[in-house]
Amino acid sequence: MTDDVDVFMNRLNPDMCVVTAVAGAERSGCLVGFSSQCSIDPVRYVVWISKANHTYGVARAADCLAVHLLTREQHATAALFGGETGDRIDKFADVPWKQAYGGSVVLEEAAAWFVGTVEDRVDGGDHVGFILSPVEWRDRRDGPLLRLDDAMDITPGHPA
Repeated sequence: MTDDVDVFMNRLNPDMCVVTAVAGAERSGCLVGFSSQCSIDPVRYVVWISKANHTYGVARAADCLAVHLLTREQHATAALFGGETGDRIDKFADVPWKQAYGGSVVLEEAAAWFVGTVEDRVDGGDHVGFILSPVEWRDRRDGPLLRLDDAMDITPGHPA
């Protein structure tokens, strides 16, 4: 049965994004392939974070999350947030960032970003969906967005 579903799923090529979370003194971020606008009125966006990911623990305790779009030219940033784990390194040490709404961490060089308050959490199996209500956003750079096919060479910092 899974092979039959894979025939469909393997045709998808979603935009990738980096999600960052802050809870207390801890900050974390990860590359996310599952995300989407999920409501028009009110505007809501959902990001799905793996329960195995370091960011999940921080996001679970966070009041808001920041979601960042990257261009294809920002593959190195995607590799940092997707191929490394916050269990071992500080991913923010070598990237320009600033604080935004609610103490969120925003990657300054992202193509676009928004901060959203966490309205709900939905258990989807090995991932949890964080439903966000956007409260602050910026659009910074043009160019084709980084998509799943562009990030297939990144070995995850944690297994899915």
